[in-house]
Amino acid sequence: MADRTFRVIVLAAQRKGVTDPLAARFGTSHKCLVPLAGEPLIAHVLRTVASHPRVTSVVVSIEPEVFEPLRRAVPDVAITPVRAADNIADSVTLAAAGHYGPLLITTADNALLTHRSMDAMMCTADTSDAAVGMATRDRVLAAHPEGQRRFYRFRDGEFSNCNLYCIANLKACRAAEIFRGGGQFAKKAQRIVEAFGLTNLVLLRLRLLALDTALRRISTRVGVNIAPVILSDGSQAIDVDNDRTYAIVETLIRRQAAFA
Repeated sequence: MADRTFRVIVLAAQRKGVTDPLAARFGTSHKCLVPLAGEPLIAHVLRTVASHPRVTSVVVSIEPEVFEPLRRAVPDVAITPVRAADNIADSVTLAAAGHYGPLLITTADNALLTHRSMDAMMCTADTSDAAVGMATRDRVLAAHPEGQRRFYRFRDGEFSNCNLYCIANLKACRAAEIFRGGGQFAKKAQRIVEAFGLTNLVLLRLRLLALDTALRRISTRVGVNIAPVILSDGSQAIDVDNDRTYAIVETLIRRQAAFA
């Protein structure tokens, strides 16, 4: 496992026809380009992933008109911009083209991402087809009491998604199909039905499934073995979604810099 190298895919596209409020506030075309703690938001993610010793390529999935602004925003980081598709599943497939090893997938607003969390995800590449990074409610609130307000409730506790995924091989790219319509499952019951089935939706809503049991059932449905990875750092579930989380993430980044 130690000698396996990864391609990182950073999802940075805008939702079609939607103007992001943070982008509008800062006068940028995309949220990933808004300034945060002295540099573009996406730069924090790209510097972290590109500096990991087991990452051999970094692909940014974004609209073609942003290729050059993106390169100017991070001139010192080697990246390959790739055209984003109309949905996450196809965007991942396009960004994975030509790479036959494992993939690590994250988002451009995941500015607090760390090598430690990447390591935890990479460790799953030999044992699971795919993995999803999660953090427990208490760890997230310990990182910041207002950092996250949405949690998925399971029989064994409450968890937040960390927007960090590992896909071990091209076969496992089928796991991205569950995100074809977007990832807002907490608000969109129909998306859970389409992705996971009505029975699983009922069991999830009644909190009758533990997290690992739920993912085993989902794995059976999609034909891909998906494992949960519980990250110890609750800040990994805090990304830049709005004005509130923008201020929180900036505070945490500056705090980390002060103790570095």
